[in-house]
Amino acid sequence: MTPSQINTYMSDCTLCPRQCHADRADAQTGFCGQPAEISVARAALHFWEEPCISGSQGSGTVFFFGCSLRCIFCQNHTIAAGRGVHFITPERLGEIFLKLQEDHAANINLVTTGHFLPQVCRALEFAKAEGLSIPIVYNTGSYELPASLRLLEGLVDIWLPDLKYYSSQLSEAFSHASDYFTRATAAIAEMFRQAGPPEFDEATGMMRRGVIVRHLVLPGQVRDSKKILRYLHDTYGNDIYVSIMNQYTPLENTAQVPGLNRRVTEDEYKRVLDFAEKIGIENGFVQEGGTAEESFIPPFGSGVS
Repeated sequence: MTPSQINTYMSDCTLCPRQCHADRADAQTGFCGQPAEISVARAALHFWEEPCISGSQGSGTVFFFGCSLRCIFCQNHTIAAGRGVHFITPERLGEIFLKLQEDHAANINLVTTGHFLPQVCRALEFAKAEGLSIPIVYNTGSYELPASLRLLEGLVDIWLPDLKYYSSQLSEAFSHASDYFTRATAAIAEMFRQAGPPEFDEATGMMRRGVIVRHLVLPGQVRDSKKILRYLHDTYGNDIYVSIMNQYTPLENTAQVPGLNRRVTEDEYKRVLDFAEKIGIENGFVQEGGTAEESFIPPFGSGVS
């Protein structure tokens, strides 16, 4: 990815389904809230991903400012709706990847990267030419376009997408995206095309390639969760992994929102897990108590310069 190509994408930005056409190359901000310059909120070893991603070494996780979704319950809302004060070049981002590898990260984990895709492609190309060899994880809310994801062909090894909602009413109410399910499932299909079935390191159990779809169970939405699990199993069988999460945490901004002002009950979560077992999902991850805590939200704010 050349600087000229990056400028072309940024000068009339249509990277995500919002199609906002912002001239981010001229300091305009897109729906994502970001200009063209990369801003990183945090880059560090992260130990709270799925076991085959974090392992014992930690995942080299890079959190980017901005997001093309507007999830009202977002645990990372301070960066998703924020804007960094330090901006870095793609080459500097590549150096950060290399430093995380030096720190023995199991992989490089790119969190909410879609609005910086061309710049991240250049950073990955630079870092790989300089010796970056650990797997690359693309961690996303899945409100993405397949055409944009194709820019990452050959650069990403592991895809870690969300599938948040089946219902368009829920996705509109909670993420301002009535077309979420259609967009997300098309994006996941592209991810699976690139990754194929899962591959693991036999010695360590760490994932080397594949797709893990995350689904966060929301309070009162067991039926929607079941529809998502049914779709994933009918579409991919056991060629993907499914991570069923119970960590929904009501924060200050959702304290007064009906349906989002409480945690998921043990019974709700159990009903979702029982359904997954009933329909034959074999490859997956579940969470056990203690995950729905604010303390599990990474400490943002230090940034990277």
